Amino acid sequence: MNYAMIFQTLGYGMIVEAGLMIFSLIVSLIHGEFSAVEALAATIGSLAVLGFALSRIRPKNRQFYARDGFVVVTLLWLIFTAFGALPFVLCRVIPNYVDAYFEIMSGFTTTGASILLDLDVVPRGLMFWRCMTQWVGGMGVLVFMLAVLPMSNDSSMHLMRAEVPGPTKGKLVPRMRTTAVTLYLIYVAMSLIQMVLLWAGGMPLYEAITYTFNTASTGGFFVTNSAIAGYDSVYLEVVITVFMLLFGVNFYCYYLVLTGKWNKAFMNEEVLWYFGIAITMMVVLALTAMGQEGGFWKALRYSSFTVSSLMTTTGFSINDYNLWPQVSRSLILVVCLLGGCAGSTAGGPKTSRLIIMWKSLLRELRLMIRPRAVQQVRMDAKPLEEDTIRGTVYFMIAHMFILVLSFVLVSFDNLCPEDTVSAVISCLNNVGPGLGVVGPAGSYASLSYFSKIVLTLDMLLGRLEIFPILLSVMTLTKRVRSYR
Repeated sequence: MNYAMIFQTLGYGMIVEAGLMIFSLIVSLIHGEFSAVEALAATIGSLAVLGFALSRIRPKNRQFYARDGFVVVTLLWLIFTAFGALPFVLCRVIPNYVDAYFEIMSGFTTTGASILLDLDVVPRGLMFWRCMTQWVGGMGVLVFMLAVLPMSNDSSMHLMRAEVPGPTKGKLVPRMRTTAVTLYLIYVAMSLIQMVLLWAGGMPLYEAITYTFNTASTGGFFVTNSAIAGYDSVYLEVVITVFMLLFGVNFYCYYLVLTGKWNKAFMNEEVLWYFGIAITMMVVLALTAMGQEGGFWKALRYSSFTVSSLMTTTGFSINDYNLWPQVSRSLILVVCLLGGCAGSTAGGPKTSRLIIMWKSLLRELRLMIRPRAVQQVRMDAKPLEEDTIRGTVYFMIAHMFILVLSFVLVSFDNLCPEDTVSAVISCLNNVGPGLGVVGPAGSYASLSYFSKIVLTLDMLLGRLEIFPILLSVMTLTKRVRSYR
């Protein structure tokens, strides 16, 4: 392993985080929140000093290996969260560090699970930082670094592959740094459009910015106690519903649109399945909840927002769906297990993996009938490599194993099974709210520290899609054993 390159990259990451935190410091200064200013300034100073010291390391060998990329990504996400949580502890907004770490890991992984019970008492500068963690984490901490820092293409490739895993590989343009810049330009442009639309709909500018951060990242943190439902505005709900769905689309499709390849973008098989599943679930959920909501159209208003929110793993809510019938709550758990498209800011297993699993199952059934026939799994009319299919199957197996193990560990909190499984599904799939005590009207505050640590790890595993974390642990464990 190239330790010098790893430490230098971590140093650059700390400097980037310090720079990002300055925006929150400015917000606190504008609002005269001096305790928050002190907490943010102390954290920025610590990050800047440590980051500068590490960035001064000059590696003799600038070769960056794949395993180094996995280790850097894992460590940088842990370090970003560790320092990102400090202002909340120093300012006594979240006195306990485990709770603060949970909250900020939820931010960077765009989960949206929260332990905060009263959002209105949180200083605006810290709330801005809390929401900005989601916006940066939505596209990826390392993708942001690649967009703003000059790095070799080999280093960029290994970092991007580790942070943006998925069932398919590829890049928009030949150079990885250019790819990162292109992704962020699309991301920023879409964010600005949504922010303007929210502001035009009567939402104050500060809240329009912060809610855009949370929608663009498909993160789902609320900014005030009254949340989105407090506006009682169908216009704002429609804007947020549409943009949640749009940010759940593979960003490669937007690149195709920008380059004039409209047919290829709109006929993307994963996107067609994604919208087909979303619309179907909206209608079915409305039919099951119409009795509770007093009519189909009102139920469709709530189900459309709920499906868009949970399927894209955003986690916003405008009503308490805990009050819906049992069949509706069961469907909500199913929606939480779906996820958005690969290459989007959404979490979850991803629609493309579900398509691959479904088509692989059909292939196996056909082979049982005609064992000698040549059967291929195709997406977008192209045959998939067996490596891609095998990786998808292994991912789903690992995903299910971690889900079951986490369910057993969180069960020590003695919550009802529905609450426990929904908490695990929501954190592992980066959804946020679940059912019962962790539902839209509740929070994760009542859970034990042990359960919060388990769910914090689930958030990171879900965001980095399991394998980078497991490979990092294996690599570091092997290195420790070699020194004994």
